[in-house]
Amino acid sequence: MDSAELEAAGLPATASEALLRPESLMTLTDATVTDERADGDRTRVTVTYTAGGYAGTTTFEVQPDTTGGLLPRWRFARSPLAVMKLSVDGSMRFAVNGFEVDKRQVSIDGADADPTTALPLLVFSPGLYSVAVDTAISSTPGVAVLADAPLAGIPVDVQAQPTTEFIGVVQQRVEEFLSACAQQKVLQPTGCPFGFTVRNRIDDAPTWSIVEQPQVTVVPDGAGWRIPDAKAVAHIDVDIRSIFDGSVRTVEEDVAFTVNGQISVLPDGSASILIGGSAD
Repeated sequence: MDSAELEAAGLPATASEALLRPESLMTLTDATVTDERADGDRTRVTVTYTAGGYAGTTTFEVQPDTTGGLLPRWRFARSPLAVMKLSVDGSMRFAVNGFEVDKRQVSIDGADADPTTALPLLVFSPGLYSVAVDTAISSTPGVAVLADAPLAGIPVDVQAQPTTEFIGVVQQRVEEFLSACAQQKVLQPTGCPFGFTVRNRIDDAPTWSIVEQPQVTVVPDGAGWRIPDAKAVAHIDVDIRSIFDGSVRTVEEDVAFTVNGQISVLPDGSASILIGGSAD
């Protein structure tokens, strides 16, 4: 198939050929020709079949191949290929019928591929294609689509979900971050989502501790992930000296705050976690 044929059908001329290989194909069974109709020098052939338990019907346009040879031969008058317009959010890597693909390998932008942009992929029609994600960070059950019409555009949207292991790692990183914040012996720990304000002077450096760590969750957010607001509690011990009479009193108080954050997946597959939040 050439780019002109794709463009004439209203399909992207830059569609990747990565899936046009045996490793990405499922076997069709029970194939039966149910109709043949001549249309000028072309013949329309209708075939029924079963693809992975799904019944399908596809009509092909064929014509005699007059390039030579003793035996009569036929060729496709209209390409049997279709274009899967695949969007996979939450992962740069995915598998089609078990064949592993990286977006940067099939995108025309290569290493600069936009993770949120749909990928045009040439596929054989008819064919059943199951798209799945299974990485350390994200996974999803297979999403199956039957390509049963030549030169058709097939939109497929897949949203990966965070794995239990990934959520556990994020929870650990958030707890480590907050514990490091609590090591700062100041009223307003730098870059941290909690603090304490006094109107008088402090008599000694305050002591912080985290008495209630947040229960972190992770949700999809475009090409990356987001940590929704989660409640947490810090505790401060500080001696405060009155500016009026010089008396000292000890304040022991729980300080509620909220934690959230953004997670970006780096090109090497690791994750960059930016933790934020605010005092309640």
